[in-house]
Amino acid sequence: MEPENFQVMFRRLEAEVQKVIVGNSDVIRKVLIAFFAGGHVLLEGVPGLGKTLLVKSLSQALGMSFKRIQFTPDLMPSDIVGTEVLTESNGRREFQFKKGPIFAHVVLADEINRATPKTQSAVLEAMEEKQVTVFGESHLLESPFIVLATQNPIELEGTYPLPEAQLDRFFFKLLVTSPSPAELREILQRTTGAETSEISKVLPDDSGKMIAAMTQLLRQVLIAPPIEDYVVRLVHATQPHSSNGGVAGAPVKQYLRFGSSPRGAQSVILGAKGNALAEGRVHVSYEDVEKVIYPALRHRIILNFQAEAENVNTDQILAEVIKQVRRN
Repeated sequence: MEPENFQVMFRRLEAEVQKVIVGNSDVIRKVLIAFFAGGHVLLEGVPGLGKTLLVKSLSQALGMSFKRIQFTPDLMPSDIVGTEVLTESNGRREFQFKKGPIFAHVVLADEINRATPKTQSAVLEAMEEKQVTVFGESHLLESPFIVLATQNPIELEGTYPLPEAQLDRFFFKLLVTSPSPAELREILQRTTGAETSEISKVLPDDSGKMIAAMTQLLRQVLIAPPIEDYVVRLVHATQPHSSNGGVAGAPVKQYLRFGSSPRGAQSVILGAKGNALAEGRVHVSYEDVEKVIYPALRHRIILNFQAEAENVNTDQILAEVIKQVRRN
């Protein structure tokens, strides 16, 4: 696949999803970048901002199968991955595996922080290994496969915050914001009138081959050694207690317990490559890196109690890191 074809297809997917999603164009782009980079996305925002509609629209535009899992405190792991059921055929009884809703190309884990840690962990193997294990037997998931999880930041009662190990499995954490007055007016015109927009499939019938080609092309995008070194220094600067000559600044040392894992650097580079391709380039720029560093790292740096007491958030820390780390 040629880079020009990637950009054309990417822009068509963006435009198709924007038929029903007003605003949050950056969120749509980042979700698509994560999809073609082979990663999973955590969407955070208050109810009613269209997170579920965004995920469903994406699956329709891609022509991929879609399943929605509503996470609740009584949800069991078997409700997600599936279970063995006893069946009778020709007078013989045997166990057969009944697939759970995790067996889809696009899976929406709605309000994932409402389920218990035991149920949340059932998604871990699926996200990382692209398979599930039931009664000792492994079952491969659909390919391509992406989990888009949502969580509500304002209702904390009766929730179970995702552990750091599971947060690290997400390629991006995206913040879905409230619409502006003009965007709200557009939403009302689209949703309260007689006509409604329909999502059309963008990719051809052999979409699996095209997605594989787009994914392979993304990884082939060039990144110059100085820019790669810039990413290394950015991620290393988030370490508050570096033992090998780190450049952690005062805000990092003051407000962080832990910095980003190596997965953070991987997400930054792959995300920057995807952003470059979406803009029609085959090489990564410093601007590409800075456009993806927030969604790639905001959930991977862990605040301490002082930061929480002073209402300091991870985006503020990352802004300081970008100021302190020189490009070259």
